[in-house]
Amino acid sequence: MKLVIFDCDGTLIDSQHGIVESMSRALADEGLRPLPREDILSVVGLSLTFAVERLLPSAAPDVVARVVDGYRNAFTELRQDKSIAEPLYDGIKDLVATLNARHDVFLGVATGKSIRGVNRLFDQHDWHTAFVTMQTADTNMSKPHPEMIEKAMSEAGVDVADTVMIGDTTFDIEMAGNAGVRGLGVAWGYHPIDELHRAGAHSVAHDSAALSDAIDQFLG
Repeated sequence: MKLVIFDCDGTLIDSQHGIVESMSRALADEGLRPLPREDILSVVGLSLTFAVERLLPSAAPDVVARVVDGYRNAFTELRQDKSIAEPLYDGIKDLVATLNARHDVFLGVATGKSIRGVNRLFDQHDWHTAFVTMQTADTNMSKPHPEMIEKAMSEAGVDVADTVMIGDTTFDIEMAGNAGVRGLGVAWGYHPIDELHRAGAHSVAHDSAALSDAIDQFLG
């Protein structure tokens, strides 16, 4: 068996509007200066506290904690009033269905999202039976620490040589390298393609068809 692990934000789903708006509201509520959209998207993939610490390197711990809480509250409010959408990227639904239909592949998720956010995503797309392992920020160290991948491999009973990590950020690719597995990048997410290559991506797919080909090459 082979294990194919996906990141969520920027890889499976386009969640940038909700992320940027929620962080902008959290910063404003704390009386902090607004940050460029690119800066906010650059930390997507990290666990939320680590992301805020990177955005606000000189902030005191209590300020970081309030911004984290403010982000969560803002995201919840946006979702409740249906101001945000998190659509799947083109071709992802079919790609997941194709991989799930294979008898030699396990699917997993490793994400900085909360387990509640992933469950909501799985509810929306009926993916609960498609993915055998779900690694989230709630119970794991933040990317690029390899813990998420290591736990996913343990739960699936698959070793390093038979595991691939797919993501849109350098955090995903570095996590793959730290775990000793292949890292495949996607070009439609939040980090530049050249940064993915420098981080050690085996390849970077520009669309879902190219990603499918790269996965097929890995599966053999």
